[in-house]
Amino acid sequence: MSKKYLPILDWSKDYNRSLFISDFVAAIIVTIMLIPQSLAYALLAGLPAEVGLYASMLPLIAYTIFGTSRFLSVGPVAVVSLMTAAAVGNFALQNTAEYLAIAVALAWISGGILIVMGLLRLGIMANFLSHPVISGFITASGLIIAASQLKHIFGIESSGHNLFDIIQNLITLSEQTHLPTALLGISTLLFLLWVRKYFKPLLLKLGLSDFLADIIAKAGPVLAVIATISITWLYDLESLGVKIVGEVPTGLPGLQLPQFDSELWQQLFISALLISIVGFVESVSVAQTLAAKRRQRISPDQELIGLGASSIASAASGGFPVTGGFSRSVVNFDAGAATPAAGAFTAIGIALAAIFLTPLIYFLPKATLAATIIVAVLSLVDFQAIKRTWKYSHNDFIAMLATIVLTLLEGVEIGILTGVGLSLLLYLYRTSKPHSAIVGRVPGTEHFRNVDRFDVETCKRILTLRVDESLYFANARYLEDLIYEQVASNPELKHFILMCPAVNLIDASALESLEAINHRLKDSGVTFYLSEVKGPVMDQIKRSEFLMELTGQVYLSQFDAWQELCEKEKKAQLELS
Repeated sequence: MSKKYLPILDWSKDYNRSLFISDFVAAIIVTIMLIPQSLAYALLAGLPAEVGLYASMLPLIAYTIFGTSRFLSVGPVAVVSLMTAAAVGNFALQNTAEYLAIAVALAWISGGILIVMGLLRLGIMANFLSHPVISGFITASGLIIAASQLKHIFGIESSGHNLFDIIQNLITLSEQTHLPTALLGISTLLFLLWVRKYFKPLLLKLGLSDFLADIIAKAGPVLAVIATISITWLYDLESLGVKIVGEVPTGLPGLQLPQFDSELWQQLFISALLISIVGFVESVSVAQTLAAKRRQRISPDQELIGLGASSIASAASGGFPVTGGFSRSVVNFDAGAATPAAGAFTAIGIALAAIFLTPLIYFLPKATLAATIIVAVLSLVDFQAIKRTWKYSHNDFIAMLATIVLTLLEGVEIGILTGVGLSLLLYLYRTSKPHSAIVGRVPGTEHFRNVDRFDVETCKRILTLRVDESLYFANARYLEDLIYEQVASNPELKHFILMCPAVNLIDASALESLEAINHRLKDSGVTFYLSEVKGPVMDQIKRSEFLMELTGQVYLSQFDAWQELCEKEKKAQLELS
């Protein structure tokens, strides 16, 4: 297999002691951060805590082999964990084993989808999800995730799949709040919020370097874990009713092959597809941002394969779908990771934790994990983006708002599907009525501008329409109507020029419209011309019979067309006089 599909063959040939030290140090820091995160996100997905550890080992090894980003840290993330919980929650399950089996199947399917898309070179698909939709979806998901964890903070047996149900249940059951759990949970939450905002400045005042202060501050959740485990053990909070993680199996997970159930896999396919797309978009955005800072590049198509292999590796070890995490990847980058090998070293660190540290997790309160999740996901909530989008584009705001509202009220799958569908519909609507302008010559120049915006030269017998959009099935008829309207309102018109500097495509429907325009203008005694047609578009037109039937010609520039037709009209006027 070539380096194209095995990026490890490219960077490993130059691997040396210096790179090893950088990767090893970064791996230690990321491992410390990942242990509480992986446990917390397993809880969010509705799975036993150890499953989070399982989903943080082999996926990192797989990404080291197949991934192209040198900084991306793969594993459980908040949004994908929530989507996993929503997908598995659609089934009426009897026990945890059945729940886990479906989550594992979801990881198999998601990984397979990503790999197939990578082999088909569909990395460009990330461009079809607009940023406002993704931003709105992540903001709404962050709110749902935070709200869903409040039951663990207050020790309430609550449920709900959307924000309305969650809040309603919390209010209804508020009298059942378990005081010791609430005190522990709220204290942990406040501590983590304080750490996020004030701990680093305090460390800097104490004389620590910016790098060291940043790393210690990011390890805040680990401090919370250690403190709350100690308090729970010392004061026997379990006997007071504080819910803890309990016994976590020691050791590494066994490998398992997928159990193919065609009916189950069909039911999970749409959920797996959505998880794959959302996870890929989130991951590739992080990878591209970090790569740009080091003037490196990633391959979106190979990233699909790398992320797909990671999810399959997670499934093989009894885990759930994974993707690249923003916070972990940034820490990996800041800690000095130089190659994807840092991920493999992190996997070793997680494996050691699963072997030696799991007995210590017994007394870890679920309220601590819930507080960790809440603080992590609140950084995803971006209300300012809503305001910015409204000011810039009302159409994008509509898609964003619809995504947020439906995600909050109907759940993550309905929300993201609605956002994507609405984005495409709004795009079709916007491009179905492309911006166009009647243009004239700026005096003394070769430039042509909108007659409504500039003082330009025009001729009654010559009309130029500049269209600022590619021509395709959605706007072909609109273009016909627009041209006929202009011709009908100019009885002296003899020459009509369609100026095409912004036209990157003319599909079959638009070509038929141009042919119809040509015939109708001919019947009206008007000659039809094109100007500034791009090379690839011209190559496409040449494969048809349109140029042979065109009553006028195609000009290289609008200035050439203007000069020649003006001279022709002057001669015609002289002959008449």
